[in-house]
Amino acid sequence: MKRTLALAGVTALVGSTLVATATSGSAAPTPAPPSPAQAVSRADDLIEARPAAIAAAGDETYHAYRTTVDPDGDSHVRYTREYRGLRVHGGDFVVHTRADGTLAGTSLGLAKPLTLSTAAKVKSATALKSAKARFEGRLTETDQPELFIDASTGYGKLAWETVLHGWAPDGQTPSRFHVITDAVTGKLIGEYDDINHITGTGSSVYSGTVAVESTLSGSTYSLIDPVRGNGRTCDMNNGTGTCTTFTDDDNVWGTGVPSGRQSAAVDAHFGAAVTYDYFKNVHGRNGIFGDGRGVPSRVHYGNAYVNAFWDGAQMTYGDGAGNAKPLVSLDVAGHEMSHGVTENVVSGGLTYSGESGGLNEATSDIFGSMVEFYADTASDPGDYDVGEKIDINGNGTPLRYMYDPTLDGRSHGCWATNTNSVDVHYSSGPGNHFFFNLAEGTGATAYGTSPICGTAPGVVGIGREKAEKIWFRALDVYFTSNTRYVNTTTPSNTSRAYTLSAATDLYGLCSSEYKAVQAAWTAVNVAGSDLECPVANDFSVTVAPTAVTLDPGTSADVTVTTASLDGEAQTIDLTTSGLAPGVTAAFSSPSVTAGETATLTLTASAEADSGEYAVTVIGTSPATIRQAGVALTVNGLPGCSGTNNTDVAVPDNTTVESALVISGCDGNASSNSSVAVSIVHTYVGDLVVSLVAPDGTVYTLRSRTGGSADNIDATYTVNLSSETANGTWKLRVQDAASIDTGYIKNWSLSL
Repeated sequence: MKRTLALAGVTALVGSTLVATATSGSAAPTPAPPSPAQAVSRADDLIEARPAAIAAAGDETYHAYRTTVDPDGDSHVRYTREYRGLRVHGGDFVVHTRADGTLAGTSLGLAKPLTLSTAAKVKSATALKSAKARFEGRLTETDQPELFIDASTGYGKLAWETVLHGWAPDGQTPSRFHVITDAVTGKLIGEYDDINHITGTGSSVYSGTVAVESTLSGSTYSLIDPVRGNGRTCDMNNGTGTCTTFTDDDNVWGTGVPSGRQSAAVDAHFGAAVTYDYFKNVHGRNGIFGDGRGVPSRVHYGNAYVNAFWDGAQMTYGDGAGNAKPLVSLDVAGHEMSHGVTENVVSGGLTYSGESGGLNEATSDIFGSMVEFYADTASDPGDYDVGEKIDINGNGTPLRYMYDPTLDGRSHGCWATNTNSVDVHYSSGPGNHFFFNLAEGTGATAYGTSPICGTAPGVVGIGREKAEKIWFRALDVYFTSNTRYVNTTTPSNTSRAYTLSAATDLYGLCSSEYKAVQAAWTAVNVAGSDLECPVANDFSVTVAPTAVTLDPGTSADVTVTTASLDGEAQTIDLTTSGLAPGVTAAFSSPSVTAGETATLTLTASAEADSGEYAVTVIGTSPATIRQAGVALTVNGLPGCSGTNNTDVAVPDNTTVESALVISGCDGNASSNSSVAVSIVHTYVGDLVVSLVAPDGTVYTLRSRTGGSADNIDATYTVNLSSETANGTWKLRVQDAASIDTGYIKNWSLSL
């Protein structure tokens, strides 16, 4: 459906989850679950009444994309968004409605309503030319660039998306390459390929003797599965063009060795059937596409093709090195077809780059492994190694290890500030590691030893059956296209927050499963601001307002409210952490009894460092510690320049940022703006130094130059004329190597 909604009111948000209240009264009978159409109508009405819940702007249109109605009557409606007629990538959202029709919350990627102009300064032809220059391989066709809004970072930016079709440099892998170009500056925003790949009875190569469904016509059997939507398996004859459906005269398929052409077909056909059954019987999903259709599988693709891929409609498998190791193992089939589930469940899929792309890959690794466990074959029993049967590395090792992702030498086992900057197959690591910890626990297990990140406590697993349901529930009704592990722009649009919501739906708030999800994310260094579960003599701490902006030399008050939740009212000592240099905090009553309030006064001196800071109000009692957050913005002195003198450590292989806020500088920045940087470091060739504008645009100042020299003391001239001057600017420093470390001493910006 399509509906344009007027802005009829406002509402208050906590993160991106709307807090809805209902009037008290006598209990009413439980209403019958709504139909999908009724669920959409309810969600439409809620959006129209409370547009702030989805960060709505004028001139927007919303399209209901997919609806899920729970047995208890709660519903979840996914929407796509258009702004002034342009598609908004990253603008998708989910409206969660209770059975009684009230708003339970939203899943939202936008940080604030869109306000940008839709007039492109860069021509379509220019974007197309730039995109073609990025393509590697043989280009066969180009689509006309599409003008759209790129909101993948949480903030909108006018951009061109150009899709290029052709063949990868190997000459056999099809390529559907997307290039995103800033429509105002012409700069490259990002690029990705949406061909997802892995860098009767029948005797299969990997799964042993298995049952396969076929179709009889006359006296000929065809590998077409009538039980599962007529999914067919065909032979590419080691080419890239025509595919011929496998046929047989006795319905006994394959020889169990790769030299028999039917053997790989049995693996692929069996993999498609088991994956279909897994999603249907375990998760209630009607096949990969959700509509009962079967999945076509193409085997013997290309010549010595060491790859397998999902192209949005079908599976394709190469025969591996020397055409002797077909890539048709069960977990590979489950992995690739799970990409199909992800892209059909989430509007546009989980964006295939950065942390969102890592979650996309982790989802496929997770379900690929769960399909392997579901099949329960003696020849290929379930495990948490990815692609262990196909030997794609040539040395007998798996592609990835879910229990310790770092074993492949590239994947991240713990979340880090640069996880968003690595290949999606390696940023999948924290998600894979989380799932293993949730299912099997940390430490030594039957499947491998799972290390803990930092000083996090150990995790006791809750079992695969519960873990897989939590992950699917989060994907099914909560994830948005730009969900990440850690998200400073929209902190609630994270995998931790959404898996906790899923655990709450399935097993209850603060259940043992809920607590296990918390612990499993903490064990891979993914923190969150989720609810702390209650203890005896518990209390809460809340603050109002939750965001404060200070000019130099000013102060502001925050009301701190405590409440007793259980048992006896405790004496609570109030403190703060995370204050900006030059900002002080004073409580009217530094010690209160639960149920009392206190006033927190935040004061910025004339020399306070500008920037954005997360101030934590901490309440400590003999029973427990509870916290509340205040988002503090300290403006610079009025004008077009600012300085941050706060030291920021730069550890090995880590990206850090230092912020300052420009205020009172009308219009755009100048074309000869300057950035003065002072960094203490013992090997400056390790460093990439960039300036990040308020809208997220990155300007690289230097990239791993200077070799073994010590320290950076330099001023850079940058054309920032396309950027609004006022806002939060950040100096981003990435240490891209080991051994040498340092710190940001100070930096200044003049616009």
